[in-house]
Amino acid sequence: METQMSPAVKHIEERESAEVVAVARRRKFTASYKRRIVREADACSDPGAVGALLRREGLYSSHLSNWRQEVEVIELAALQSKPRGPKPDAAKAAERRVLSLEQENAKLKKQLGRAEQIIDVQKKPLRSAGLADGGGSAVMTAASGLVLSLGAAAACKGMGVSRATFYRAKSPRAALHTVRQPRRSPLALGPVERQQVLDVLHAPEYVDSAPHTVYARLLDDGIYLASVSTFYRLLRKAGGTRSRRDELVHPAYARPELLATKPCEVWSWDITKIKGPAKSAHFHLYVILDIFSRCVVGWMIAGWESAELAEALIADSCDKHAIAPGQLTLHADRGASMRSKPVADLLADLGVIKSHSRPYVSDDNPYSESQFKTMKYRPNFPDRFQSIEEARAFCQTFFAWYNYEHRHSGIGYVTPAAMHAGVAAAIYDQRVTVLQNAFTQHPNRFKYRLPRPPALPTVAGINMPKPEAESGENPEN
Repeated sequence: METQMSPAVKHIEERESAEVVAVARRRKFTASYKRRIVREADACSDPGAVGALLRREGLYSSHLSNWRQEVEVIELAALQSKPRGPKPDAAKAAERRVLSLEQENAKLKKQLGRAEQIIDVQKKPLRSAGLADGGGSAVMTAASGLVLSLGAAAACKGMGVSRATFYRAKSPRAALHTVRQPRRSPLALGPVERQQVLDVLHAPEYVDSAPHTVYARLLDDGIYLASVSTFYRLLRKAGGTRSRRDELVHPAYARPELLATKPCEVWSWDITKIKGPAKSAHFHLYVILDIFSRCVVGWMIAGWESAELAEALIADSCDKHAIAPGQLTLHADRGASMRSKPVADLLADLGVIKSHSRPYVSDDNPYSESQFKTMKYRPNFPDRFQSIEEARAFCQTFFAWYNYEHRHSGIGYVTPAAMHAGVAAAIYDQRVTVLQNAFTQHPNRFKYRLPRPPALPTVAGINMPKPEAESGENPEN
């Protein structure tokens, strides 16, 4: 019989199947970029200019040496004899020449027309009126008349008027307050000193070293130029602080978003270490938790961590709870066992959707982490277990208490077993009845307001959006 998936899990499955994780890539250099850098380096004549170029582009001197060799090889290959190509077409060259001359002639005619208009305006008796210096209203009026046909730049140039004066007269503005320039600190380095620091940082013996290393080497040689922070500040201003290490750029992982509205929709599992009899001895505890009911649906303790043990635990837990294909989403962090091929193949065979946390983000797996804290902070949790049998006996007692006796704050203070079995609603109704009877007997003790027991959750999830007014709380107690 085929089991229908809930809308929440179906939505999660569609989101998971659409995710494509990018692959980390290293920095690559194109041939045109290499050729440009080699040409710029060959054109550098001042001392330290090559070092400044390498720091600005984020390169090492070894890059430049290798690229020069590559350019030489390419140039030698280009000098090899080549088959003769077609001869140039003289007719097409003449046509291009004629077209160029016609365009130049049209440009000169346009400039001549502008000059004639300016001369006609200048023939007017402006100089006799003493207004030809650009300060009179007649000159401004004449320039305004030429703007429409010649443009502001040509009109102002022909009339001998500054464009700033023309625009200021056209739309006068109130004078702005003067801005006080910051004073230069008397402790700052002078231009010559700053250039000396840059020359040292760009020198061939220091170009591949970090500013801290250059600073230390100069001190060993009995030289002090400036502080390390000044080195960085001058390099930053010159554009020479770009990272040069060949590092992997890791992609941004998508945040897992899971939602459960009933038991056996989303499980979370993890592995924790508990101390053994010696300092270097540990036991590994595997735990699978239902995030809606907080019930531990499966656990195992072993002396080592392996994908085969995890595969057996998941298969047994799914079989015990009759998990149908497409019903369950299993969430875990990115440990070796969680991402192993046996576990992935098992989940594919069972039709279980897998989900993983982002690297180094413990908040993506809060339910398992909080359950481990609840166990390790119990008063009877020992500092060390003397044997795996002792650890197994403790876990049997603890998980029986956790599922059947522990009143969990995240599920309305009912036991995880009651929430998982679906009897939490009956327990809630019983609590409501008890509080109503107490209110009926002594309403004044409750300020005449009917008390309510802690509410039961209707949904549970990982990285669910929360209302702004609601403060974030730990999902486990």
